[in-house]
Amino acid sequence: MHRVHLHHITVNYHGREILNDITWAIGDNQRIGLVGPNGAGKSTLLKVINGDVTIESGQIVIHSGTYIGYLPQDIHLPSDMTLFEAAMILPPRLAEVEAQLSEIETHLANPDIYGDEAKLSEALTRQEVILDQYERLNGSRHGSRVRELLAVLGFQEAQWDLAVDALSGGQKKLVALVQLAVSSLDVLLLDEPDNHLDKDGKHYLENFINQYKGTIVLVSHDRYLLDEVATQIVELDNGIEIYPGNYTHYTTERELRRLRQQQLYVAQQKEIAAIEAAIARFELWASLVIDERHIRQARSRRKMLDRMEANGEIIEAVREAKRMDFKLAGWRGSTKALEIINLCMAFEDEFIFTDINLILRHGEHIGLVGANGAGKSVLFKLILGEYLPFEGIIKIGPSTKIGYYSQEHQTLEKWLDKTPIDLVRNLRDVDEGKAVSFLTKMLFDYQQTRQKIRTMSGGERSRLQLAILMLNQPNFLLLDEPTNNLDIPSVEVLEEVLSDFEGTILTISHDRYFLDQIADQIVELKDGAIKTYLGGYTDYLAKASS
Repeated sequence: MHRVHLHHITVNYHGREILNDITWAIGDNQRIGLVGPNGAGKSTLLKVINGDVTIESGQIVIHSGTYIGYLPQDIHLPSDMTLFEAAMILPPRLAEVEAQLSEIETHLANPDIYGDEAKLSEALTRQEVILDQYERLNGSRHGSRVRELLAVLGFQEAQWDLAVDALSGGQKKLVALVQLAVSSLDVLLLDEPDNHLDKDGKHYLENFINQYKGTIVLVSHDRYLLDEVATQIVELDNGIEIYPGNYTHYTTERELRRLRQQQLYVAQQKEIAAIEAAIARFELWASLVIDERHIRQARSRRKMLDRMEANGEIIEAVREAKRMDFKLAGWRGSTKALEIINLCMAFEDEFIFTDINLILRHGEHIGLVGANGAGKSVLFKLILGEYLPFEGIIKIGPSTKIGYYSQEHQTLEKWLDKTPIDLVRNLRDVDEGKAVSFLTKMLFDYQQTRQKIRTMSGGERSRLQLAILMLNQPNFLLLDEPTNNLDIPSVEVLEEVLSDFEGTILTISHDRYFLDQIADQIVELKDGAIKTYLGGYTDYLAKASS
């Protein structure tokens, strides 16, 4: 059964076409990973399904009785509530049904209605329908269902009284997910629910998705998550392409389809060239010797080509996706890029970590992992000199040049009212044309190079931070969640570059697939101490859980 069917949907925004002629059927009990480059319209497509975006043309058909919920990228919970109070907020559909029940009960409380049998019968029938909807949305089990879901998503009862403001961004997303899922909706639309979640949070999210009785459409850049939960991958990039299976199966099948398409394209182009050569030959003969037979043969072959085009039989060449032209060579620096000796850090007598010792040598690529709040970003600020340690020593190698990538894009703060061109020309003595050419390689179009940085999206700011690294040419990279906000093709480019980087890397990341690709060691920060594991994330996970 198809829960949602989109027929030839087109969406325009301020004169720019976001979605064009999209046709897609969403089935029952599916776990769909929706992927595609930044700007392809993934978030817009979810909003279209949820009824939040007006379509230019086309039709949306939603199966009768289908309830849909939408979790946006940016979550806003009331700051004056506790975690539990926020989780107990009624989802929109249930709140609407409760309001209807209250209205009908007020209506039935009017003694006059009992003197009119028809009106009474109509009111009771309507009440029965609304009560069915109320039960269908778990209205009578709302409180107990909230408690169940909080446990499923990893919240301990001791955390329920935490103020919303004390929650991390990832925790707020999980609370908002509880608000939606409590009503057992038929279709859940989740827009990057894994952003800012630590290892445990992602584990709980995976379990939730795999156990959910209904359809989930998930936008995520976490390939590990998509491998664990997806039963189907839908690629949005100038159209919809559907692949059964998880992300790994999708990447293999996509390459096979592209290879087949290119082979068919080459073969058809040879056939078309042969037909066009025959047309030219017959037309030449007809011009030399007036012969109706040659004219008919030329006309017949011309019609053959016209029919192929009219019937949509012309095979297109495989379109190569635009990729960042991102390069980081690195260079030989100090043998010890970083040395940390007996480091302690505390805020208001509360210790974050104690007696940490760590050496990073030239060429080592290290992933720094740990739960949210373990102190990973604090450690980065100590290395950068933004914080002074409570005790201990941090030594930066004399030939070490640090390049810092900030999770919240703080490195761009002083440039927010400037343009990317201004930024590039400040870092390099180049003219405007060369600055634009450089930014184009980082996938900025002509208009974006001239807009203020504060108006840019998270993905655009992330690429701009990478551009800064490329211009500064460091040999020691401090990267704080560098894959956040980047689409998967850009992450793949980043992985290739970092894998070949000659210098030292220390990166904080919750992207498990990314860490497997670039890290040769994992350092875990836990309970104020560190432990080192050789290998990538999968090796660390196996050793840490054994």
